[in-house]
Amino acid sequence: MAASLCSRLLRLGVPAALLLLAACRPAPPEALGTLEWDRITVPSPAAETIVAVSVREGQRVPAGAPLLQLETTRTAAQMATLQAQAQRAGQALEELEHGPRVEEVAQARANVAAARAQAVDAAAYYARLQPLGQQRLVAAADVDRARAAAGNADGLVRAAEQALLALEHGTRVEQIGQGAAALEAAQAQQAEQAVTLRKLALVAPRAGVVDALPYRLGDQAPVGAPLAVLLVGKHPYARVYLPSPLRPSVAVGSGAQVYVEGRETALSGRVRAVRSDPVFTPYYALSGDDAARLSYLAEIELIDTDAATLARLPAGLPVRVTF
Repeated sequence: MAASLCSRLLRLGVPAALLLLAACRPAPPEALGTLEWDRITVPSPAAETIVAVSVREGQRVPAGAPLLQLETTRTAAQMATLQAQAQRAGQALEELEHGPRVEEVAQARANVAAARAQAVDAAAYYARLQPLGQQRLVAAADVDRARAAAGNADGLVRAAEQALLALEHGTRVEQIGQGAAALEAAQAQQAEQAVTLRKLALVAPRAGVVDALPYRLGDQAPVGAPLAVLLVGKHPYARVYLPSPLRPSVAVGSGAQVYVEGRETALSGRVRAVRSDPVFTPYYALSGDDAARLSYLAEIELIDTDAATLARLPAGLPVRVTF
């Protein structure tokens, strides 16, 4: 029908033919999508109650601005426990490095002397009892017990002597290394808990606009739950879905014209990313034959536009992009 209409209008003359050509020229290929800002989330570092909210949704905040405050009582108590453990590990390492005290060495020497005296007494008793046992004047069991006592006394002497040598030689290098490792582990746990305690006062990691506060004052979010969502970046970008017939002609760096809902003039743009994996076109980007086709997610950055104008554009506005 369009071809027959064009042929009939061509007979009307050159002016009409020019109008016809303009009317019959196919519309430039376009992709539909939405205007977006880069989003970052501030997760919950611990499952604690929100005790203060310092911002509201839609508020622009600088980097480092306070956002929310979580309860610190439990985390501070855990911090104190880890700090005490680190101090204990440090004192234990110092004890190993200093080695045994003089009093401990003296005590070990006294134990050696006592063990030797007991060994001499046990050996003498066995020496007196052995000939009596051979003459059957005492029971054989008594002789056996005396012999065992003498051997046990000799063993106690050797044990006391080795304990004295261990004290005289001092602490082993391996023991000092173990003490140092235990101190480092305790200090690392303390440092980790200190970071968690600081993170309970949530701040904006970058300058931006508070887009959402999923949890309210008094809520207790699980660990990792997003407590705040920020829109960051100097300007928004268009996220569109390229129909499969349009995909071969669009590459990273390609120029584009972005038409934003509510604005008559187009914004200049440049393709900054195109996904290689196709997806099904969402309902709001369906148009004509594209409804039954796969599409490719693409991002179009806006260029050569006043920064103040771009900063006023909200996220979620429908856009269409021509190439």
